[in-house]
This record gives sequence, structure tokens and C-alpha cells, in this order.
Amino acid sequence: MDTPAKKLFLLDAYALIYRAHFAFTKTPRINSRGVNTSVPFGFTNTLMEVIQKQKPTHIGVAFDTAAKTFRDKIFADYKATRQETPEDIRYGIPKVKEIIRGFNIPILELDGFEADDIIGTIASQACQQGFEVYMMTPDKDFGQLVNDCVFLYKPAYMGNAVDVLGVKEVCEKWDIENVSQVRDILGLQGDTSDNIPGVPGIGPKTAAALIKQYGSVENAVAHAHELKGKQKELMTQYGEQAILSKQLATIITDVPIAFDEEQLRYTGPIVDILKPIFDDLEFKAIAGRAFGDSSTGTTAAPKVQQSPQLNMFAKTPAAQTEEKKATVADTLSYYMVDLPELRKAFLENLCKQESIAIESITDDAANFEYQLKGLAFSWKEGEAHFIPIGTAEEAEQVALEFKTVFEDEKIAKTGHNLKAFMLALKKYGVELRGPLFDIMLAHYLIEPEASHALRELCSAYLNYEMLADPDSKQKNQVCERVDKIFQVRSLIEKDLAERGHQKLMSDVEMPLATVLAAMEYEGVKVDVKALNKMSEDLKGEIERVQKEIYQIAESEFNIGSPKQLGEVLFEKMKLLEKPKKTKSGQYATGEDVLLGLAAEHEIARKILDYREYDKLRSTYVEALPRMISQYDGRIHTDYRQAWAVTGRLSSNNPNLQNIPIRTEKGRQIRKAFVARNEDYLFMSADYSQIELRIAASFAKDETMIEAFRTKRDIHTTTAAKVFKVAIEDVTADMRRKAKEVNFGILYGSTAFGLSQNLGIPRAEASEIIKAYFQEFSAIKRYMDDSIGKAREIEYVETIMGRRRYLRDINSRNMATRGFAERNAINAPIQGSAADIIKIAMVNIHRWLTKEKLKTRMTMQVHDELVFDVHKDEVDVVKENVIQLMRSAVQLEVPMEVEIGVADNWLDAH
Repeated sequence: MDTPAKKLFLLDAYALIYRAHFAFTKTPRINSRGVNTSVPFGFTNTLMEVIQKQKPTHIGVAFDTAAKTFRDKIFADYKATRQETPEDIRYGIPKVKEIIRGFNIPILELDGFEADDIIGTIASQACQQGFEVYMMTPDKDFGQLVNDCVFLYKPAYMGNAVDVLGVKEVCEKWDIENVSQVRDILGLQGDTSDNIPGVPGIGPKTAAALIKQYGSVENAVAHAHELKGKQKELMTQYGEQAILSKQLATIITDVPIAFDEEQLRYTGPIVDILKPIFDDLEFKAIAGRAFGDSSTGTTAAPKVQQSPQLNMFAKTPAAQTEEKKATVADTLSYYMVDLPELRKAFLENLCKQESIAIESITDDAANFEYQLKGLAFSWKEGEAHFIPIGTAEEAEQVALEFKTVFEDEKIAKTGHNLKAFMLALKKYGVELRGPLFDIMLAHYLIEPEASHALRELCSAYLNYEMLADPDSKQKNQVCERVDKIFQVRSLIEKDLAERGHQKLMSDVEMPLATVLAAMEYEGVKVDVKALNKMSEDLKGEIERVQKEIYQIAESEFNIGSPKQLGEVLFEKMKLLEKPKKTKSGQYATGEDVLLGLAAEHEIARKILDYREYDKLRSTYVEALPRMISQYDGRIHTDYRQAWAVTGRLSSNNPNLQNIPIRTEKGRQIRKAFVARNEDYLFMSADYSQIELRIAASFAKDETMIEAFRTKRDIHTTTAAKVFKVAIEDVTADMRRKAKEVNFGILYGSTAFGLSQNLGIPRAEASEIIKAYFQEFSAIKRYMDDSIGKAREIEYVETIMGRRRYLRDINSRNMATRGFAERNAINAPIQGSAADIIKIAMVNIHRWLTKEKLKTRMTMQVHDELVFDVHKDEVDVVKENVIQLMRSAVQLEVPMEVEIGVADNWLDAH
């Protein structure tokens, strides 16, 4: 339940363009050439406001195209009443597109689909990948797409403040039960702006009343005979038109466009492109805000430096000739160290330094098969040295030559993502030692929700715009990177000190980088034969269940096609009288629909089985062998340390934290994760209910503390309290409900959410929550106190002082404020759980190293640590891992650790 530091804004271009047009109709902006620049001016101001205030990590702008859409095909008069585009908009649109490209933001458009549909599709896909998504538009129709991670962001306009709408706000605004009913309201009342007819004579209030009574347009039309008077007449006459109108108003989410996280990542404006555009439009104030140009008379930051374009490199000073062929900027000295004799002289100089910045480059080989291609060093502002590397043999030679520097405990080393540097060196048996400082990790502690890319740090701390591609393998750019890393350190250290995060940096995050590098280098072994057997077994299961589905359906069809499946289930077999349809008009065949049918219809159960087997085979069983490294025959994940704002680690390529565990066949995949050889076993050490223990400790709730201290089941204890029965009288159903409440409360679960999760009426869920807070008043007090304190200081802290900034905690907008309030309760708990396991990892790694044991820590998954434990060391490792995990920090309650040892992950867990 982590909240990743990924914030996507999707802008509805034409809605914002028209809004800019109408904002300046009375007082248009006219430049010296008499050109109306209102549209690009208004749009750019809106764009910059969201970039500077909301700080999205990802952003895109969606446009309609001139091509016809499916709506035009099913209703010829769709949007027919729209007036001719005003002249200033026709002029402004190309300028707006130029400006968007100047900000290096992708333009999203696709013939046959509206911007609404593109936004809906990308929002849905991004939400599934852990993003917070904000659909930026004044168009209220987007309310139908809102969910727990997708919000409607209505920008400030004509004196009105920004309005952020979540599920609750949308439902309240439309007077509906769930957001999908926005479509039903529009189907009944219509939409004059798009010429959606609806039902003549039915306005918002009547529409809301009908939907409240019947749930949907289709149901209201089917029961038109029950209505009276004019309503009956209208619904009978225009019923089909209402259903069509709902279809027109439905924003589809299956546009054939793929969500590309990297394409949408916001990296800042491209000055060379944007500045001439602003000069032409005479946007001096906007340019000052965008580029920090003090010459405009604004109070913006000093002017951004432009990166020097280096045509070639100089040799080291000792090797420079009188001719000096290098053409470098006067203020910069970037040197090439490209000969063995030059490396020797350079190394002697390097060894004399007390503090250096370092950077490495590698090739792009996947699966841990990359090779070192260059090293860069800096210890003086404006000066850097680059060592190019050609062959694999030369890489090893250079790494070993510089081993004395890298392993020197006295020389301080600064980098950006030092873990990658450590891994590159480990391939040659070289360790990175000494006082280490990673500016990426430091900034992660300072601003966990911001981008930690070096480009952003240079912009923020140095007012410096890096070369166009800061991740390029070009030599001048590598030197630029290491030079700026050296310069940023002292400035970022001041911020770290101001927030009191030095200890968190020096004792937790920085040592952890070394631990993660060691774990990633070790990797984990998977049994390819076992995976191949699973693949064949799953293939057999897929074929078997496919035949059974065909037999029941009495026809063969593409089970993977929602369209064909829907036609078989609901047209041929007629499993439902009134089947649901998707926004694109197809029958809905999602998991929720099939689960609803599964109790009565065998074919639904078989289709669910088919889907599970097919996903397991393609996503895991067949994918994992392709990730095995030829370097050592093991799988090497990438632990992202500066990713989740809660402090949790993220695993990538492969995502070990997503290995299935809920179903029997899913769990079997863990059986393929095995110890490295016959001398080792797999050991799993898992914190038990760590977040509940932290909550009990923070809240000082005596009932929970006593339950944990006496090792009584916490969910049974909660059930006994909430349902007011004796411990021995708690039923399995009571415990299930109590467990949902225990965890749900910490994540801001409401009566509605609890009722959905437990499948009980909302009134019953409300009573359970009420009883919970009565019995566990200390938890309620902790929640209220957390919110109250956060309102005062606008952040919360973990047990180690890790901060989560909640700058929206005092927002007037209920949805925005509510989101911050939930984080005020949960972030200290989740973040403390992250702190605890990180400290345990550091302590365990140090102990294993100190004792020179053969056992290695190989994986971290949520609250679990996994080891390749040598058979001769099982007892001593088990005993010490338990002790080190339990003693990572001191809580009011004991921390419990469950340990298992076996030949594979499944049996050990």
C-alpha cells in the first residue's frame, strides 16, 4: 500500500485553451504587432502554475484531432451545434503546441479518439502502475473516471480556487452513489456543449432522482411504465435516445495507446526552443518565471547558465603540448586521461585528495551483463577528468589500478546513485569504501516526492541547465555530471542539516546503499527446469480448461478476446438478462463480472482459471528465465532506494515484490526460487504484523500492547472487543471483519470502503468502525493528534525522523485535504516499518561481514528478508537474524520474526 513518488498530470488541451480564450474576451492581450496572444498566454500561465506548484513527476497534454470518432458514427449530429472556432483560438493552437514542445512535454493525440478518451485510457493504465493521476480540465464529465488514485483537477479560474475532486466530491456534486453514474446523469439530462440530446425536459435534479431510484439509464428506461405523468411520457418516448446519449457521454478507457512512463516524465523546459517563442510572443514576465531571468525585473532566481558545448577534450596538464588543441570554455577544465602513463600520473594526484566526486558509465546490456566503459572524477569546481575504457580486459585493468583509491577509507566519495557505481566495481572484485555521500539519496530525504534526477538538482541548487541529454555516454557530459555532483554536495548537505536528517542519511540510507549493492550483486537462483515444468503444466492446464470451456459453450472462440467472450456469454448463452457493457459498447467480461457469475455458472469459473493460468505462464514462468544473467546464471533485481515516498524499497526488473502468493498455482512460482547450490538452504525471515505493532506503540493502546506482549492473536482480540464477546466465542467471520478493520483503519478506510471489502451493508460497516473507536480510543486519539500536528507543521515523521510533507493538509478542498489527512495517519507507520527493516538489513549485513560467514542476504520483499544460508551456519544465522531484526529499534511492544528454512522460497516462507 505504498504511495509511490509518481504524480501524473494529464491536461485536456482544448478545454484549457477555450477557458483561456473566454478569460480574456473583455481584456484581450495584444502584443506590439497587434496580435492577440490571449490563448497561449492563458494556457502557459496555467501550465506553469501546475508545474511549479504541484510539481508533477510526469505530465502530458491531450488534443482532439480533426478525424471522426466512434461517436460521430453512432450519432451524426454529435457536436453539430458547436460554433466556428474563434480566430484567436485558431491562431493560438499552433503556438500552444510549440510551447508544450518547448517544455519538453509530449502531445497526446490519436485519430478516431477524443482527448477525453486518451486521458481516460492513460489515467487508467497509470493508476494500475502506482501513479497518482490528476486529470486537469474544467470539464465536469471527467468525474466518471475518478477513483482512489485518479482525481479531477479543475484549475483556478476567474477568482475561484483550484478544485480537486475525488470520489466523494464527485458523488456529492452529482448527487449519485458511484462515479460511473455521471454517465447516466448525462444520458438523461444531455450535454448542450457536445449536442448530446438526453431526454428533453429532464434536468439535473430529475435526472439525479431517477438514477437514485433505478441506478442506471437502462434500468430507468426499462421501468418507464412505473413513472407518472410527463416523466412517463418523456422516458417512454426518448428512452432509446437516453441510452444513446449515455454511450456518447461515456469516456472510454481502452484507446489503443500505450502508457509510456519515460515519455511522460517531466524533465523541465528546453531553453533554446522555448526562449525564441516567448520572445516572439513578448512574454517577458512568463520567460522570467520559466527561466529565472532577473533581467525581466521579476524576483525570480538568477539567470540559468547554459551548458558549454565542448568540441573535444584536453589531455591532463602534464600531457598538454604548446599547441593546446582543446577548445573548452574558459571557466571549465575537462581533461581526458586516455593513456596508461597518463592514468599513472593522474592516480598519484588522485590519491592525495581528501574528497572527490565520482561517476561511471557502462554499456546498455541487460540482465547484469553490462561492462564498465568509463570513469570520471572531480575535486575542484569546474574541473573534471575522464578515463575512457574500451575492452572488457581494459575495464578490469583500470578498475584494479584505481582499487587503492576506491577502497581507501580516508578519501570521501560523492556520487549520484552510488549503488550503480558500487555494482560496476564489484564485477572486478573492487569495493567502494570510505565516507560515502549520495546526493540522490540526500535529496530523497529532503524532498521525497520530488524528482531526484541530477538535471533537477543542478537546476534547483546551481541554477544550471545541463546539456540536453544528461544520461548520454558522451565524454563531455560525463565530466559535466561529475563536476556538478561535486558542486551540489555542499549545498544539499546544508538542506539535510536544516531538516535534521544527517543521522538518517549516515546511519540508514547511505549504509543501506552498500547493503543493496551487495544483495543485487549476489542475485538469486531460479530453477529453470522447475519453471519449464511449470510452463508445460500450465500449458496443459490451459489446454484442458479451454476444451472444457468450448464444451460448455458448444462452440470454439478466442477466450482472450473480450468481444468474442461477451458475445458467447451474453448473446449465445444468455447468462444475464441485462449484462453490463464497457464504455466502448462491448459486454463487460472483467474479473468482477465473472466472479459474480461463478457461483452459478461453471463456464465463468473455468474462464477465471484460464486467465490465471495464462497470466502466470506469460508474466512469470516464461519471463523469469529470460532475466537470468549470463554473467553468473542468477537473477539480479534493481532495488530502487529513492522511489517510494513512504521510505519503502521498490524492486524492479524483475519486481520480486509482485511474485504471486494468493493462489495455489501462483505460490508455486516461489518454489522455483532456490538456494545457490547443494551446500546452501533458503531462509526467510519475516516481521509479523509490523505495522500494527508500530500503531499500537505510537498510540500507546493498552489493549493492543497487552495482546502483543502476551502473544494473543490481535485480530481475535479486536473482534472480541468490537463485537463484545468472549475471546473463545469469536467466530471466523468476526475475526475476518476485525482483521479488515485493523488494517483498514490505518489506511483511512471509511464505512463505504469497509462495506465494499467485506461485502456487508454500509450501516453495518459504520457500526463496526464506531465500536472499534469506542474500544480502541487510543488509536482514535493517535489519528486525531497526527492530523492536528500535521496541520501545524505540514509534515509527519517516522520513528527515525523521516519526513512526509503534507502541504495540502490545510487545503480548503475536501478531497485534497482528506488525502493528506490519511497520509498523516499512515505515513509515520509505513515509514517507520521501512526504517526498521532498513536498520535490520544494515546490522545483519555488517554482522555477516564481520563474522566472515558464507551466508548471504539475497532479497527484501515487503517485511521479509531472504538469505542463501550455508548449511553449516543455519543455527547461528537463524539465532542472530532474529535477534538483529527484533532489536532494530525499541517499540512499546516486542517485534516478532517468523523464520523458515527449506530448499526453496515457498517452503521457507
